[in-house]
Amino acid sequence: MSNECSHDCSTCEKKCSEASRESLLAKPNEKSNIRRIIGVVSGKGGVGKSSVTSLLAVGMARLGYRVGILDADATGPSIPKAFGLHTGTVEGDEAGNMIPVASAGGISVMSVNLLVDQEERPVVWRGPVIVDVITRFYTDVAWGDLDFLFVDMPPGTGDVSLTVFQSLPVDGIVMVTSPQGLVSLIVQKAISMAKMMNIPLLGLVENFSYFKCPDCGKTHRLFGESHIEEIAKKNATSVLATLPIDPHIAELCDRGEADKLDTSCVQDACRRLAALL
Repeated sequence: MSNECSHDCSTCEKKCSEASRESLLAKPNEKSNIRRIIGVVSGKGGVGKSSVTSLLAVGMARLGYRVGILDADATGPSIPKAFGLHTGTVEGDEAGNMIPVASAGGISVMSVNLLVDQEERPVVWRGPVIVDVITRFYTDVAWGDLDFLFVDMPPGTGDVSLTVFQSLPVDGIVMVTSPQGLVSLIVQKAISMAKMMNIPLLGLVENFSYFKCPDCGKTHRLFGESHIEEIAKKNATSVLATLPIDPHIAELCDRGEADKLDTSCVQDACRRLAALL
């Protein structure tokens, strides 16, 4: 991109990569005013991406920001359960727009699991259908005024990730990883995909980094030594947080009380994200 770029693709004759992305963006809902969209991404499943999304959303809300979560993991949605939200609670307005469901703490949420008639019913849809639904969660949902919309992405580099990166004006991604070397390798693939799509990497969060014994106070690295600093250095980014194994987080999410999460472990990360954007 030229150093003299005005970032207004409508008045530019150059065919740069940024202009190509601009042409693929979906039209936002007329009743949405979203300042920043942040994707929460992982290279593979099982690293606690949705837990990190919940922590960041609650942390931002406690800093006074208006926050929403778009649950883009259509086949494995967990955000509604974490916040105690149930099926059949999505309503529409007079214009036919969907209204996101508010959590107890005021976080706006939209997810496939809020639309199906049974929470345990599997979403057996082909890729194009899932992609269309996720896009509609941006175009057909009246999000209102939000400072931050977190997109809880499915793991990997498949259709949904590609669609979100191309169709939504994502301001950047937070990459979630865990200490294992194999996870680090797969995470690098997801980071490379974001770079190919010209999506900024805002920072890394390492989940399950350590366990602190409540009896002796000693720290144990159950999944091995961390590689997070190496990944950050390789990708010229920063480590936003290293999160412990905390059974209390799982307990609150299982009870649908994510709004009560102790966000002290991500408050610095939230402030840094707010400053970056």
